[in-house]
Amino acid sequence: MYDKKKLNELKDQLETWEETSLSKALASLPERMDEFITTSSEPINRLYTPLDVADKDYASSLGLPGEYPYTRGVHPTLHRSKLWTMRMFAGFGTAEETNARFKYLLEQGQTGLSVAFDLATLMGYDTNQPEALGEFGKCGVAVSSLQDMEILFEGIPFDKVSTSMTINSPAAITWAMYLAAAENRGVRLDQLRGTIQNDILKEFIAQKEFIFPPEPSMRLVVDTMEFGSQKVPQWNTISISGYHIREAGSTAAQELAFTLGDGLEYVRWGIARGMDVDEFAPRLSFFFNAHNDFFEEIAKYRAARRIWAREMRETFGAKNPRSWLCRFHTQTAGVSLTAQQPENNVVRVAIQALAAVLGGTQSLHTNSLDEALALPSEHAVTIALRTQQIIAEESGVTNTVDPLGGSFFVEAMTDRMEKEAYDYFRRVEELGGVIPAIEKGFFQSEISDAAYRYQREIDQGIRKIVGVNAYAEKKPLTIPILEMDPQGYNRQVKRLEELRKTRDNGRVGQTLDRLRIALEGTENTMPHIMEAVHAYATLGEIIQVMKEAFGVYEEPTMI
Repeated sequence: MYDKKKLNELKDQLETWEETSLSKALASLPERMDEFITTSSEPINRLYTPLDVADKDYASSLGLPGEYPYTRGVHPTLHRSKLWTMRMFAGFGTAEETNARFKYLLEQGQTGLSVAFDLATLMGYDTNQPEALGEFGKCGVAVSSLQDMEILFEGIPFDKVSTSMTINSPAAITWAMYLAAAENRGVRLDQLRGTIQNDILKEFIAQKEFIFPPEPSMRLVVDTMEFGSQKVPQWNTISISGYHIREAGSTAAQELAFTLGDGLEYVRWGIARGMDVDEFAPRLSFFFNAHNDFFEEIAKYRAARRIWAREMRETFGAKNPRSWLCRFHTQTAGVSLTAQQPENNVVRVAIQALAAVLGGTQSLHTNSLDEALALPSEHAVTIALRTQQIIAEESGVTNTVDPLGGSFFVEAMTDRMEKEAYDYFRRVEELGGVIPAIEKGFFQSEISDAAYRYQREIDQGIRKIVGVNAYAEKKPLTIPILEMDPQGYNRQVKRLEELRKTRDNGRVGQTLDRLRIALEGTENTMPHIMEAVHAYATLGEIIQVMKEAFGVYEEPTMI
C-alpha cells in the first residue's frame, strides 16, 4: 500500500515545482498550449502520480491478466501465446473479384476473413432493384443470393477460416446464406467460426442503415442469438459496435458508454426471450475504433473490459466466466485518414494499430493509405497487413502481457473513462432506456455536439492535422487507385436473371409464405430464413416479406 504521508509530501513538492521553473516554461508556450487535451478534448495533467488514480492501492487491486475484472486483458498470456487475428476488411465489385482478394490476403499471411458488403446489400436490395442503381460494388461486394455467397467463398475452407461479416438490418439473411453455403459444401454448422455484426442499435444511433422499426429489428437480432446458441455454438452472433459511433464523431468516452450500453440492452432482450444469460453471453463480442490519441484509446479498452465484467457478473448474475469477457475486434480510424498526403496515413494506422495491440485486442483490421480516396488497392492493403505483421514480429510489444499496466497515466485515464461511461448509463436510464433515448434523439445529439466541437478545433487551428491544416503541400496525387471490372454490374444483373429462371420458383414462394407466417407470429424466424435461402430466394425478396410484416422505419426529424 502507498504511504499517504509520502504521497502528500510528493504533492507538495510538485506544487512547489509548478510555481517556479515550470510556470516560466508554460508562460513561454503559445496560448493554445496552456491546456493539453486528448482527441476527445479531455484535459491532460502534466504528470500523473498515485494521487490521480481512484484506488490508491491500485497496484494490487489491478490484478493479473486473465483475472476478473480483466482490466489487464481477458487472457493470462494474451499475445505471447497467440497473436491477435489479422482480419482485413475486404469487399468490392462482384463476388469473383472479392474472392480473389480474399485468397490474396490469405496468401499474404492474413489469419481471418472480414466481408465488406456494398450499400445495396447493406440496405436489403438486390443489385437489379431500382433503389440500388449506382451503388453496385462501390463500398463492398454485392451479395444478392446464396449463389453469390457460394461464389464469394469458392475455394475457401469454411471449417478452417473464421469469417466476419459487417452487416446489420439484413444480417440474419446474409448469415443464413453463409451457413447454407457451408452446408452445401458438406460442413456442419457447429464447425463454423466467425461473427456477424448484427448490431442494429448503433444503426439507429449513428450509421443509419436501418430498415425496420426498433422493436422488430431487435426481435431479429435475438432470433440469431437464440439460433446461434443452439446450432452454431462457435459463432459470435453480435459484434456490438462502437466503431461507427466513433466514426460519426463521438468522443472516446461516448463510444465506450454507448457501445456497452447497447450490449447491456441486447442482454436484457435475450433474457426477456427466456434464455439463460450464460446461454448466449459468451458469444457476444465487441468492435471498437482505434483513433489517434494513443493512450486514450488504450484506456478505453481497459475500461470496457472492467465495466463489462462487472455488469455481467453483478447486474445480470452470469456465472460462466466466459460471459464476463469483453472480447473485441479493433479497426483503425477511417475518419482520421486524409486524402491530402495519403502516405501519412501509413504512420497514423501504425500508431492506432499499436494502441489496439497494447490495449489487448483479439482481432485487428488496419486501414489502407488510399481509403480516403477509394477502396484499397492491392498494393495499399498489403502495406496495411504488413503493418500488423511488423508490430507482431519486430516491435517486441508482444513479449510481455499488458506492458502499460500500472502506469499512473493509463490507470487514471481508465478510471475517468469508467466514470464517464456510468454517467451516461445513468442519463440513458433516466430517459427510459436505450430505445426511448434513441427515439428522443439523445445519442444523436451527443455525438453531433462532439463532432461539431472537434471540427471547430481543426478549423480554428487548435487541433493540427498534418497535411491538412499543418505542413500542407500543393502537390498532385500520384498514388494508384483501385479499378473494378467495368462489366461487373452487367454480369451480376444477368446472374440474377438466370437464377430466377432456373430455380424452383414454386418452392421459393412456399418458403416465403412460411416465413411471412413466422414473422407475424412469435417463433424464431431463422429456420424459415434458412429454408428460403436454400431455395435461392434473393435478399430483396426476403426483405420485402419482412417489410410487409414489420413496416419500414423513418427517423423522426430532430430540430
